Amino acid sequence: MPTTYPKCNPTEMMGLLVLLNSHKGSEDVALLADDLDLEIDEILPALEFAEILQLVSVSEGRTTFTELGKRLVEGSIRDRKAIIRDQLRRTTLFKTLLRALENAPDHSLTDDQLNQIVSFTTAPADEAVQNIVNWGRYAELFRYDSDQRRLVANRRTTTPRPQSSRPPPPGGTTSSGSGAGRTVHAGASSSPPETRIAGGVLVPA
Repeated sequence: MPTTYPKCNPTEMMGLLVLLNSHKGSEDVALLADDLDLEIDEILPALEFAEILQLVSVSEGRTTFTELGKRLVEGSIRDRKAIIRDQLRRTTLFKTLLRALENAPDHSLTDDQLNQIVSFTTAPADEAVQNIVNWGRYAELFRYDSDQRRLVANRRTTTPRPQSSRPPPPGGTTSSGSGAGRTVHAGASSSPPETRIAGGVLVPA
């Protein structure tokens, strides 16, 4: 995918896709803008990024869902995040960011380092950085530490705890029967941040 940057936030693009779905997946761009009470130029950033992520196709002033776009709007919140995450990883910009985060000693990038990467695009730095952070957080690719002003990779620990092969201690109670004496390990939850739906539009929490 081309080196570009998102000129919209996740809420704006998802709102447009939800509206397109209510038009049976295909509609004139001008009519979509009318429904949102916006000028065409105001919805183009969201439409452009949806096309970059291969969720819609645009031809002769009409936009239509791709098969991937249909899957996204019909899926659960978790499914939508997974699709967006996979598509962002395919863009040159996010691929470069994730590689830089992976190679950094502490798996983080300062604002200056992030601006250096953004400088390879035609984006105004401040606008680009904010939108990049919004999309990365939405797709759970990374998080932003506002105190240290750093982009930080999400380091998920999903490897299951290995089972012990040692026999139980003498006199210990087995886990059969009522379950008395059983040891339960409660790890920290690794569930992603919750989202909510406001006015029919997906909104990151």
